[in-house]
Amino acid sequence: MIDTALLGELQTAQDLVTGLVEDLDDASLRQQYHPELSPLGWHLGHCTFTECYWLQEIIQGDDRFTAAVAELYTPPQVPKPERGARLPVRETLLQWVQGLQSINLETLAEPPTVLLEHPLLQDDYLVHFLIQHYSQHFETMVMVLTQRALVADPVDFQVREPITPAAPQPDTCTMVAGHYRVGGQAPAAYDNELPPQQADLGPYRIARHPVTNSEYLAFMEDGGYLSQSLWTEHGWHWQRQQDVQCPVHWRSDPAGRWYGIGNRGPYALTGNDVLHGISRFEAQAFASWAGGRLPHEHQWEAACRLQLLEQTGRAWEWCDNSFYPYAGFKPFPYAEYSTPWFDNGHYSLRGGSLYTRPAIRRPSFRNFYQPQMRHIFAGLRLVF
Repeated sequence: MIDTALLGELQTAQDLVTGLVEDLDDASLRQQYHPELSPLGWHLGHCTFTECYWLQEIIQGDDRFTAAVAELYTPPQVPKPERGARLPVRETLLQWVQGLQSINLETLAEPPTVLLEHPLLQDDYLVHFLIQHYSQHFETMVMVLTQRALVADPVDFQVREPITPAAPQPDTCTMVAGHYRVGGQAPAAYDNELPPQQADLGPYRIARHPVTNSEYLAFMEDGGYLSQSLWTEHGWHWQRQQDVQCPVHWRSDPAGRWYGIGNRGPYALTGNDVLHGISRFEAQAFASWAGGRLPHEHQWEAACRLQLLEQTGRAWEWCDNSFYPYAGFKPFPYAEYSTPWFDNGHYSLRGGSLYTRPAIRRPSFRNFYQPQMRHIFAGLRLVF
């Protein structure tokens, strides 16, 4: 039988994703608030479709719940700008989602023999997979809600206690040269975390804490966005094109004092809070300004496993290396989860944000994005 605690986690993951949209109207579910993000209603439908696809269609050969909507909820088949218009009306979507979620939970609670004997249910792998899939979309949906709040940014927010710049003074820990274990463990690990590896690392120092808002403000006020020497060639070209001058969610009040916009609206920034809202290009420029660099993801993981890193769940942390397959990589349960992104155009991030669910908060978890992305709750940690 399937672990009942794991089924409880799956139901919680379902409820959290559904809860993000229950108070929104039909237009809000359909609107695309950012070119890289799908509408909220699509994320909800896609999560439920994915659950049905594996549990009902693939394992039990029953496509009653998936055939009619496969084109809409299979990402490569419908461009993001077209997804909102093709969604069913709000009430129909919610009823479809909640009804199928209940059916799937019942199927897992009293699984037929074909389910229990299927290789995808070995060690409850598929349940782990679905929990993590929901968790990833939960965070992405919070990104959408944040973009929605940015569009509605009020002009009358006043900052009472402005943050002040602070020069970086990283508290570092020293990692000696050696062989370090990295990588994940079945059944929870994704294919790109496997098989476990031995990383041969030279000596380095890594900051115990990620970069803060005040430290980043010091970079801004010291002309960091204007100093070409701090930027890579590609990064400088991007910065000149985009005319970026601050983290994506920072705004200034009439007196020129900075505040933030979150998924629930404006809020006062705290100077010693962990920075997020920057691209990898900005992270590289800051690291250069501070006399350090970004860590290779194995440097990050090795230090994290030794419990030397603090605040690893406040913002995703950009790494120095591109996203690549480990030696011995085998795609599972389908090739498209990781393989298309081993393109030298996506870069690894480690850690997690305030909205990263426990199911994917592990030292070996590898996030990956293109370097210009700024909407993903990402900051950085310095290595020397």
